[in-house]
This record gives sequence, structure tokens and C-alpha cells, in this order.
Amino acid sequence: MKRLELVLLLCALIAAGASHAQNYPSRPIRMVSPNPPGGANDTIGRIIANKLTEVLGQQVVVDNRGGAGGTIGAEIVAGANHDGYTLLAGSAATQAFGPAIHRKLNYDPVRDFEPVSLFAIAQNLLVANPSVSVSNVKQLIALAKAKSKTLNYASGGTGSGSHYAIALFVHLAGIDKNTVHIPYKGGGPSVAATMAGETQFYFGPMASMVPQVKAGKLKALAVGGLKRSPTLPDVPTVAEAGVPAYQSFGWFGLLAPAKTPKTVITRLNKAVADAVNSSDVSQKFLQLGVDPVHNLPEEFGKFVVDQLARYRKTVQDLGIKAGD
Repeated sequence: MKRLELVLLLCALIAAGASHAQNYPSRPIRMVSPNPPGGANDTIGRIIANKLTEVLGQQVVVDNRGGAGGTIGAEIVAGANHDGYTLLAGSAATQAFGPAIHRKLNYDPVRDFEPVSLFAIAQNLLVANPSVSVSNVKQLIALAKAKSKTLNYASGGTGSGSHYAIALFVHLAGIDKNTVHIPYKGGGPSVAATMAGETQFYFGPMASMVPQVKAGKLKALAVGGLKRSPTLPDVPTVAEAGVPAYQSFGWFGLLAPAKTPKTVITRLNKAVADAVNSSDVSQKFLQLGVDPVHNLPEEFGKFVVDQLARYRKTVQDLGIKAGD
């Protein structure tokens, strides 16, 4: 190919890319929620998806792909076309804890994604079935030790964010050998199992449990953050309640497949900022005990790398394995 023809071809490709970015989005966007409907991750993701639909002027369709602690949905997005029309509502489960606990995944949590932005930081909440005769964390620990192997605890699946929250709790509380882990396929089924009495306690994102707590269907014992939540101000932190070294929180962010054009990432980043800064999203998040957040793609990328390193160290320190 002659030099002039090559230059013209490159110019045409650049122009085509610019045109794609200017017209983006020109059709509906698929946002994979790597969880079953009804859980905290899905609830928070749907709030963002609905607002992004308004901001972008195109429908953002939520596609629930639960299972394997969220890693199935993440794998789908990692292998999707990098055109900005398939996105991931990612979390600590898909980008940090899942990759830390599963030695073999069909995606790399850093290399196979383009970070767009964080959009939420969520408190984790420790709850018990109302029939369990405890009213605080110390009583739960004492009961687990007195009646070893009689208390089951739920998680949203091995490698999920709730698995991390509960595994860290039972370890630091010294009841990991006294209790039984029952993994479910997402936060929604875990909450349902705890309300039904299949499991006696659960520690996961607050967002999906506030209505059940207020309705008396779940008993709130503690929150996982460094401070109490304004949503449930009477509920102490785990550290206040007797396990001082404990801390866990959930985070959620938008990611695209690797090699998605930077112009598209920039457009999505601005859209997320507009969404989380809107008064209606802020109000909905507040009701769920969720803080709306936003950062630049490079900041979110560094955050994911740091979180992955932290979770890998915790998994090693606690000796958590995929079958736990």
C-alpha cells in the first residue's frame, strides 16, 4: 500500500472512531448485573441504570447474570465487544474478592476491563433471624460458642462480597469453627433464607435489608463500617459491639470491556457523575444506607488494583478457600 493511501486509511479510521464517539450511544446499552434480582448489588445497579437511561438518552437494560459470587457476569462482560454497549455493574466481589479466592477465572479483573467510575459505597449490615435469641453481637458470639455447629450463616456465594464480610466476622469473633457457612446464588436468596430461618445470620450490603429490618422480618445487630449509618442510627458498628478489629464495606462501580474507546469511557464517566450527583439518586441511596460517589477512570482503576491486593492478603491471612 502506498504511503498516501495508508495516510488516507488512517485518517478514515480516526474519523470513524470520532464519529462513533460523537454518536454514542445510538442504541440501547446492556448493563450486566452479576447477581440475581432483589439483592443489594442489583438494587443499587438498577437505580444507576434508570438514571443513566435519562442522562444518556438511550435505554440502559439490566441483564441479571448471577452465580459464582458474581464472576459469571463479569466473565460475560470481559468477553463482550468493546464498543460501549455492554457494561458491568462491578463490585468488590467481581473485581477483588472473587479473583482473590478463585485461582482460575476466565477473566483478569484489571487487564480485561476499562474502569469507568465508582458510583456507590455501601454499609454492610449484620442481621439475624428474629427467632434467634440474641439482641447484640456479643450474645451472638456467645450462642455460637455454646451451641457449636447449630448456627448457619448465609452468603451470596463463594467469593461474593457478603462472603468476605461474614468470613472476616466469624474469624475475628472466634466462631469460624463453631458455625456453618451456607452459600447461596446472590444476596437476595441469602436474605430470603435468613428471613425464613434456613440460616440464622447473614452479613451483607445494607441496601437490600433496610425494609425487612424496619418490618421486623430481620434483626439488625451491627454495621460493618467505621461509623454508624444515618439510615439505622441506633445500630452500632461491629467494632463498638465487641469486635474492634472488624471493618468491611461494599463498593460498586461501572466497568467496560478492555479496549473500549477512551472517548466512550469519558462519555460514560460524565454520565455516571451526572447520575450520582442528581438529587433523586442521592435520596434513593440515602434511604438504602448507600453513599453516592464518583471518580475519574484512572482513579477507579487504581482503586481496583489496591482493593485486589488487600483482598488477596485477607484471603491468605484467613486461609479462605473456594469451597469454604
